[in-house]
Amino acid sequence: MLDKTYRPDAVEGAHYQRWEDGGHFECGRRPDADPFTIVIPPPNVTGSLHMGHALNNTIQDVLIRYNRMIGKDALWQPGMDHAGIATQMVVERKLAKEGNQSRREMGRDAFIDKVWEWKAESGGTISRQLRRLGASCDWRRERFTMDEGLSAAVLKVFVDLYKDGLIYKDQRLVNWDPALETAISDLEVQQVETKGNMWFFRYPVEGEDGVFLTVGTTRPETMLGDTGVAVHPEDERYKHLIGKHCILPLVGRRIPIVADEYADPEQGSGAVKMTPAHDFNDFEVGKRQGLEMINILTPQATLNDSVPEKYRGMERFAARKQIVEDLDALGLLEKIEDIQHTIPYGDRGGVPIEPYLTDQWYVDAKTLAKPAIESVEQGRTKFVPENWTKTYYEWMRNIQPWCISRQLWWGHRIPAWYGPDDKVFVALTEEEAQAEADAHYGAATELTRDPDVLDTWFSSALWTFSTLGWPEQTPELKRFHPTDVLVTGFDIIFFWVARMMMMTLHFMKTEPFHTVYVHALVRDEKGQKMSKSKGNIIDPLELIDEYGADSLRFTLIALAAAGRDIKLSPQRVEGYRNFMTKLWNAAAFCERNQCVLDESYRPEMAQHTLNRWVLGEFGKTRDAVTAAIETYRFNEAAGAIYAFVWGTFCDWYIEFAKPLFAGDDAAVAEETRKTAAHVLERVLRLMHPIAPFITSEIWDNLKGEGADLLIDSAWPSQGAEALVDPAAEKEMNWVVRLISEIRSAKSEMNVPPGTKVTLAIQGMGEAAREWLVRHDALIRRLARVEAVEHVDAIPRNAIQIVLDEATIGIPLAGLIDFDAERQRLEKAIAKADAEISKIEKKLGNEKFVANAPEEVVQENRDRLTEEQAQRAKLADALSRIRSAE
Repeated sequence: MLDKTYRPDAVEGAHYQRWEDGGHFECGRRPDADPFTIVIPPPNVTGSLHMGHALNNTIQDVLIRYNRMIGKDALWQPGMDHAGIATQMVVERKLAKEGNQSRREMGRDAFIDKVWEWKAESGGTISRQLRRLGASCDWRRERFTMDEGLSAAVLKVFVDLYKDGLIYKDQRLVNWDPALETAISDLEVQQVETKGNMWFFRYPVEGEDGVFLTVGTTRPETMLGDTGVAVHPEDERYKHLIGKHCILPLVGRRIPIVADEYADPEQGSGAVKMTPAHDFNDFEVGKRQGLEMINILTPQATLNDSVPEKYRGMERFAARKQIVEDLDALGLLEKIEDIQHTIPYGDRGGVPIEPYLTDQWYVDAKTLAKPAIESVEQGRTKFVPENWTKTYYEWMRNIQPWCISRQLWWGHRIPAWYGPDDKVFVALTEEEAQAEADAHYGAATELTRDPDVLDTWFSSALWTFSTLGWPEQTPELKRFHPTDVLVTGFDIIFFWVARMMMMTLHFMKTEPFHTVYVHALVRDEKGQKMSKSKGNIIDPLELIDEYGADSLRFTLIALAAAGRDIKLSPQRVEGYRNFMTKLWNAAAFCERNQCVLDESYRPEMAQHTLNRWVLGEFGKTRDAVTAAIETYRFNEAAGAIYAFVWGTFCDWYIEFAKPLFAGDDAAVAEETRKTAAHVLERVLRLMHPIAPFITSEIWDNLKGEGADLLIDSAWPSQGAEALVDPAAEKEMNWVVRLISEIRSAKSEMNVPPGTKVTLAIQGMGEAAREWLVRHDALIRRLARVEAVEHVDAIPRNAIQIVLDEATIGIPLAGLIDFDAERQRLEKAIAKADAEISKIEKKLGNEKFVANAPEEVVQENRDRLTEEQAQRAKLADALSRIRSAE
């Protein structure tokens, strides 16, 4: 028997344990069924569940549970990412806190042992939290990007790509984090808006007494590494200087003046200093123009021996200050301007990164990208929403070599060994590399292993096939690859999705998935991005503790409209908790009224109009939810369920059924009980993918001891085609519309809901008259009607409702003050008009739309829509008042 109130904390853990212990998440239970596969975007082993995870994994769980229910052999492959930099930093901080010990003091092997210890202790946090959310992953198959099988895949991919000429070592610019002393990816760089300066220096032109080129820079220290000055080839001011040289101040180096279209005549002085070893744009110009590349920094961002002795060993920002002072003393500082600009920071190291010239390992991404681009062009992989295809193309068609080496200790060690002359030997094992080296040198030769590890994205790029056992040709790989859908955020389309496309197409000769569903960001209720600094982070686990996992899941799915960010607040979750309560109360009502499931019940046997109507409404809902999930319109699926359960089933059907349960016709009462139980059971199936816990708890009570679990049940098979009775639909929908219109009109006129009214009806057709008589008791009770009169003309002082061919008057004389009500409505309309005008003016301002944060613009658009809808309601009410006067 159901408790009076639903307590999520009392049932969620037990249901999840029963699902997991019973193997209900496991793939392979339907060997003859079609497979359906999703791989989890592997969360960092350092991580804990945040709201982005909650949304991402709820969507995946909806898809997995739905596909199980439609009969597929579903695999949701879980796993964790070793998260190189993030994990190494966590352990380093832990060691420093515990014993003031650094990794360099410990040595590499001892430090790696400590990382594995930490992973064993703390690495399962997010797995436990995903279970709290209800994620039905096949946990027995959980993988880790550093486990033995995945490591074998990583080694094979590196070696094969190297032998194919698609991995190579090169000297190029990278994002360098001086705090961590490693290259980092673009994803790990944060652009921070900062107040700063632009310094303008005068470089003397060689052989031109008193002639200078003025160049601007935000990083004066880099001038010590300048190897050229670029001007636009068509800039008349400088054409005569092209081919000549400047003398680099403080250094004395002759640097050429080159013509390059990168120099913009409209920007600054039109002359641009070139530091190819410390600026990404300058690097490209330097390659085009054959400029020397001089690295002036150490890995710690102090100045090295390539600069004049005075500056050697200086910290970069101290050197900046000194260089500005020295140039000013020489009369070569022309001016300083205050500016607002962005400075790139390492998101982990917390200091400004440096473009840094260094030897690193690279993947020839341009070659690998070609098949990945073609796959999307030819429709073999599709993005939902489709607009993300454009983003994918922009990145892929302009792809640069992928820097895959990191100067860390935690990660996949690069399988490369160097001989005494720096010749490299790449092999799967040290023994193979040694054999190659001995053969090459003709004698046993000592080798040194490359100290670097691979970028975390390198191993996660193999995720769809490495987790299934590749390079071994396992049965799981054959059955479940390629996978079906990838659910991800837009921010890693390039870093992860694109790289999975490239690697999988190269090694598996097929796409990793046919669909990429890109979900939106979860923001706070004001549309602001959640961050610790703003103090607006909403913890999903706190919401689960407060409202239950189903309430959070349903909220996220209900708000997951394609292409629109989610504005989340605890109040929204509370609202959907109330929806769970509504379902629970409906189930309890059915239980109290002996609505017992009858396995022999068939919907087509129902005779009563009310029952045939609710079955048809359920059939339409089933079709809407099915179509919405199949096309990734998750919010529409939740919306259709919500509308049926709260509106059709609870507010209308149960209310309409009450007198039948209490009536004298035993056959009708029995049919209604069976119909109510049948519809409730089908509702539980329909809701289960989104709200698995409460539906399972009600299911167990409804089905009785020993019944199959809801998680193993089939998706409702009968839809509108089988269940809709047009005559019953027309009749009952008319009754619902009549009651709703009467309630709405009374509400608009400020008539207390309990006040009984008279209906004066003009022009009602024969069928509607029959329905009015047949459902007289319902209409009187639910619309609070005390009398019904058919009239030739609607009386004065009656507000009017038009329902199909009929006009229905509700006389309000004596119930409201018409003058006061008209004045109230006119005042409210004027206020709405003023607000609408204010918002329209703001949105009509091109500067506001262009410069305001996107969430602020969207908030104003939403407010405008709300105000316009409210104004329409007020105008409709005023029209009723005027027609009644």
